[in-house]
Amino acid sequence: MAASPSTARAINDRLALRLLQDEGPLTAAQLKTLTGLSRPTVADLVERLSGSGLVHVVGEAGAERRGPNAKLYGLVAERAHLAALDVRTRSVSVTVTDLLGTPLAEAAAPVGEDAGTGPAVEKAVALLERTAREAGVERLHTVAVGAPGLIDPATGELRDSTGLPAWHRRLVAVLQERLPAHVLVENETNLAAVAELREGAARGREDFVLLWLGQGVGAAVVLGGRVRRGASGGAGEIGFLPVPGTSGLPSSTGCDGGFHELVSTVALAALAAEHGLDPAGALASGHTAFLDACARRLAVGAAAVASVLDPGCVVLAGETGHQGGPDLAARVEAELAALSPLRTEVRATTLGDTAVLRGALLRARDTAQDALFP
Repeated sequence: MAASPSTARAINDRLALRLLQDEGPLTAAQLKTLTGLSRPTVADLVERLSGSGLVHVVGEAGAERRGPNAKLYGLVAERAHLAALDVRTRSVSVTVTDLLGTPLAEAAAPVGEDAGTGPAVEKAVALLERTAREAGVERLHTVAVGAPGLIDPATGELRDSTGLPAWHRRLVAVLQERLPAHVLVENETNLAAVAELREGAARGREDFVLLWLGQGVGAAVVLGGRVRRGASGGAGEIGFLPVPGTSGLPSSTGCDGGFHELVSTVALAALAAEHGLDPAGALASGHTAFLDACARRLAVGAAAVASVLDPGCVVLAGETGHQGGPDLAARVEAELAALSPLRTEVRATTLGDTAVLRGALLRARDTAQDALFP
């Protein structure tokens, strides 16, 4: 069935808006070429989007061209403002941007282990409010929060998880109560995967698994270009994976005995000490025996992932992936090739510590644009 005129206009408008987001300012002629639409149709949609306050003239294509056909059209970045939060066990980071995702202000603050739920929440909220004021933003349209833990697929809420601070869950509720904005929360590892997929180490791939390696250990599964969360939102809880070389088996309430016991920062710090290395710089030391031992441990979990999902690519992220870099990734790939018949490339994160915050921003931007674009 052919689309109705109103549906066709909405499709064309959204296509043009996405092109202006991805390509930057364009002339009407460039929009015509990229969309394949007729000149009159492009002229109509430019007029319609300008009238709605989503598009405006930002300049001309060049001094050699004058007139209507030389006008450059761009998105109105000030139409909405966004915020992204990276909530860790002992800290919170914030960035405030315009609708295009251009950073306007950024800040971070520690949250002490001894801070109660109320004070910790107030500190995080105050940081967001202060950062927004510094950016000159009076009202936020969308706020995306990245946090460790499981997200309930039915409600979109952060579930109560053993070992995670109670203020994480309370923070989301307080933001929803206080802000006239759309507030959403997503697992930090999934957000890191979104960022690596669209802007980082996994760009251009449809299938990959991101291993988050830090104080906590997790994974994000991306298949067909989409993050797969599982029936309960727990896809990627690889820290609980039973593996050889540990003290026993994990349980439903703790991942001691699982893959976490082999590759968490605590485990790798102990391994570094066994090799006479300072844990703070061990991964970047170039110490062959230590890095090979790390790679063997990581390859055990990566081989399990490869045998079940065959993703073709594993990205090492988090503190370990960032510090180990391409050298560690190459060693893991070699170890993995000896464990699995499935060809699996191993890459190091290219976004490092910024991956979660960047993924949260991308999620906020997509949500806001879906709400604002026709």
